[in-house]
Amino acid sequence: MDVQFASNSIGAMLNFQTFPFWLNIILFILAGVTVWISGTRLTAYADIISDRKNWDKASMGFIFLALATQLPEIVTNTTGALHGNGELVLNAMFGGMTMQTAVLAIADIFIIGTTTLSFAARKSINLLQGVVLILLLSLVLVATMLGDTVVFWHIGASPILLAILYILAIFMFLDYGKNNGWSVVNFSEDIKQKANPKDKRAKDSHTTKQLYLFSGLASSAILIAGILLVQTAESIATQSGLGASFIGVTLLASSTSLPELSASIAAVRLGAQSMAISNIFGSNLIMIFLLLPADMFYLNGAILNSVNDSAKFALVSGIVVTAIYVIGLIVRKSQTFLRMGMDSIAVLIIYITTLYILYTLRGV
Repeated sequence: MDVQFASNSIGAMLNFQTFPFWLNIILFILAGVTVWISGTRLTAYADIISDRKNWDKASMGFIFLALATQLPEIVTNTTGALHGNGELVLNAMFGGMTMQTAVLAIADIFIIGTTTLSFAARKSINLLQGVVLILLLSLVLVATMLGDTVVFWHIGASPILLAILYILAIFMFLDYGKNNGWSVVNFSEDIKQKANPKDKRAKDSHTTKQLYLFSGLASSAILIAGILLVQTAESIATQSGLGASFIGVTLLASSTSLPELSASIAAVRLGAQSMAISNIFGSNLIMIFLLLPADMFYLNGAILNSVNDSAKFALVSGIVVTAIYVIGLIVRKSQTFLRMGMDSIAVLIIYITTLYILYTLRGV
C-alpha cells in the first residue's frame, strides 16, 4: 500500500498527523493488539461454530474469516476510490495480494510438529480455491492490458463480470464443501493438531447464539482497530521521516495484513489448516470482487483504466505465489527448513523481491 493512500482515502476522519509521535506509537500498539486478539478469537469462534453446525472449515475460512479480516481494507479502498485515487487503490489492492499470501509462510512456522502447512492441509477444496483465484487474477490482468469499457454509468464491464464470477465461485465452493469432495487419506493421526484445551473449553462453553454475537463484536473490533492501525502507521512513518522510504511503506503495508496474520496463525494452532489457507485465498478473491464497488465509487471512468505498471506486476506476483502454494498442496512435502516448507520459503523470497520491484517502479 502507498503511504499517501491512507491519508488520502480516509481524509474525512481524524488527522493523526497532528497527534504527538508518542501518542501515535501507543495507538498503533493498542490497535495492533486489538486486531490480533480479535482475529485470534474470531478464528476460535468460527472453528467451534463449524463443528456444531457441521459446516466445512475451509468454507468458513473462505467466506466468514476472509470477509471479517478484509473489513478495514474494504473501507479504505472504497473511500480511496471516492476521492478519485484510482491508481493508488489498484496498487493497494493488487500489491496486498502477495503480502496476504506471504502470511501463509509465517503461519507455516506455527504448525505444531515437524511438518508443513501444505502437507497438513488435507482438504482438496484448497486446491480448487487456488486454481479459481489464479483464473480470476489472470482475467484481471488481461483486463488491465486490453483496457476496460464503460457499460453503465461510469462502471466498466470487467468488474461486473468478475463480481458475477466471484459469486458463482462461492456457490461452487459451498457445493463442493457440502459434498466433501476428496481428501488425503494417507494422513497420520499424530500430525493432527489439537486446540489449546483451556482456550477450547472457555469458548466451547458459550451457546451458539453467543458465539454469533461474539463473532460480530470481534469483526467490529477488527474493522475499527484495523482502520486505526493503518492511519497511525501512516502518521508514524511520516513523523519519523521514514514515510517515503522502503521501511516506511513496508510498515504501512504490513499493518493492513495483521488481521489475516492473526487469524491464520490461530487457525493452524487450532489444527484448522484448511481454514487458514482458505482465509488467505478467500481474502484475495474478495479483493477481486471489491473491484466492482471501487469502480462504483470511482467517478472518473472505469477504474481499471487507471492501472499502472506496478499494479500489473503485482497481479503477476499474486498469480505466481498462489501457483506455488497450489503446487505445494499437490506435492505435499512434509520436510521443513527453518520450520517452513519449501513452498513457503519460495513465497517469502518472491514477496521480498516483489516489494523491491514494486517500490522501484513507484520511484520510491
